[in-house]
Amino acid sequence: MRLDVAFAPADLAPGDAAGRTVVVIDILRFTTTACAALQAGARAVVPAATTEEALALARTLGPEDVLLGGERGGRKIEGFRLGNSPLEMTAGMVAGKLLVMTTTNGTRALLAVQGARTVFLGSAANFGALGPRLRALLDARGELLILCSGREGAFALDDAYCAGRFVEAALGGRRRWRGLNDGAIAALDLVRRYGQRWERPLSTSASGQALKKIEHADDVAHCAVADTAPVIPLYAERRVRLATTEEAA
Repeated sequence: MRLDVAFAPADLAPGDAAGRTVVVIDILRFTTTACAALQAGARAVVPAATTEEALALARTLGPEDVLLGGERGGRKIEGFRLGNSPLEMTAGMVAGKLLVMTTTNGTRALLAVQGARTVFLGSAANFGALGPRLRALLDARGELLILCSGREGAFALDDAYCAGRFVEAALGGRRRWRGLNDGAIAALDLVRRYGQRWERPLSTSASGQALKKIEHADDVAHCAVADTAPVIPLYAERRVRLATTEEAA
């Protein structure tokens, strides 16, 4: 068995994700927002690395069914219809739409795992749905990589804690260290420190504090609630969509 956690995309060497089962985490806020969008009926979320790329993708895909969303420094990008808040992802806004999104950390992390066998998005919002699937996949495939988007290219407490929760779920509560890299062991230690309550590590993290300062405290609180969007988002062919039963198995 091999179970690895990387705390930021910069921690991945070329080829580290190739052929592997990967979970990408940006709990504050992109992966939570993507889960909320799919739960509300969005067709898919298309990640873009830059604002310019997002605008170009929106033009290519067609304006009638496309919504632009994203942030820089936590704030909605000027001219975009949506920011990066899960609370914006209502059925009235996104049902039937294709979302093109670019964010400071999360979309870039997603784009860093090209060549992976399977890529899921993880957050508290879909923890109850994705956790058991990861356990089954780890048993079946014998490997798993969890990639945190981090904060400005470095460690982020909120993502690392979330990674620890998924490590714990994938292990099915078994106490085993063999096959875990140092990142996975450290992430589990964070779960032991903070327990099963999501709100404390999210609200005390640098990312959580920064969002509160720009009046996104409601987002931080929402992202700390488990199972608000019990979906399994799959990233394939440059878009995030709901996994089919076969793909999630």
